[in-house]
Amino acid sequence: MQRIKFIMMYIVCFSIFSFSKCKNDIEKKVLVNYGDFDPETVKGYDYLIIESAHFSAEDIKLLKMHNQNVLAYVSFGEVNESASHYSDISKYTLSKNEVWNSYVLDLANKNTRQAVFKIVQNNIEEKGFDGLFLDNIDNYTSFGPTPYKLAALVSFLKEIKEKYPTTHLMQNAGLEVLPKTKDLINSIAVESIATDYNFETSTYKLRESKDFKERLDHLNRTSQQFGLPTIIIEYADTRDLAKEVLKRMRSYKTNLFIGEIELQNIPRYEP
Repeated sequence: MQRIKFIMMYIVCFSIFSFSKCKNDIEKKVLVNYGDFDPETVKGYDYLIIESAHFSAEDIKLLKMHNQNVLAYVSFGEVNESASHYSDISKYTLSKNEVWNSYVLDLANKNTRQAVFKIVQNNIEEKGFDGLFLDNIDNYTSFGPTPYKLAALVSFLKEIKEKYPTTHLMQNAGLEVLPKTKDLINSIAVESIATDYNFETSTYKLRESKDFKERLDHLNRTSQQFGLPTIIIEYADTRDLAKEVLKRMRSYKTNLFIGEIELQNIPRYEP
C-alpha cells in the first residue's frame, strides 16, 4: 500500500502471539510513523519505521541511540508525485494506482533502478538507517500489475544485499514471491488479514469469517515454511472494532498491530 504521505501510525504489539515455527521477535515494541516528529520524543522501540525525508543524519543518529532497528520506508513498486525522484522517472512509469494516486515503477528500467538505488544508498550510507521497509512488493505477484517484472525486483534486491549485507530488509506483503525473495529479506509485514477496509465508501469492517480463516491459514503456513519474523497490520477506527480484531486473533499465534487506515494520529482507543 502506497504511503508517501505525511502520516503517522502508532502500533501496539500484543507480544503474547508468535507463529510457532518462525524466528519471530517476541515482546518487541514497534512504531511506524511516516510523519514528522521530534526525535527526542521517540524512545524504546525495537522497530521504528519512518519516512526518511523528514529527518537528517543527526536525527537518525539520535533515534538509533534510543531505539533499535530504525528502518526507512521505501516503495519498490510505486512512486507518488510528491516523491523527490518522481520527476526523474515519471516518464518510465507503467500505470497509475488510482487509490493512492501513485504510479507503478519499472525496476527493469535502468533509470528507475538508479533513482531508487540512490534513495537506498542515501538512507543507508548518508543518513545511517539500520534498514528499509520495502512497500508495494505485492505489485510483483499475480494479483499485482507487474508480475512479469519479478525477475527485475529479485535482481535489484540481490544488488542491494550484496552492497549492504547487514542491512535489515522488511518486505511488506507479496507472500507469493517469497520463494524468490526469502534469502534476501529479514522479515515480512502483512496487512488486513482480519479486517477489510473499503476505499470506495471509506468504511472499516471485519472480513467474512471464511475469508479471514483462509487468509490467516495461508499466512500461518507461509510463516512456518520460510521462518521469517511476521507482523500483521490491521485497520480499525473504533475501540469496539479493535477489540473484535483482537478477539479474532487471540487464539492464533502472531504479532498483531492495529491502526487507522490514514495513519495520521495515535489511535484514540486501545484494544
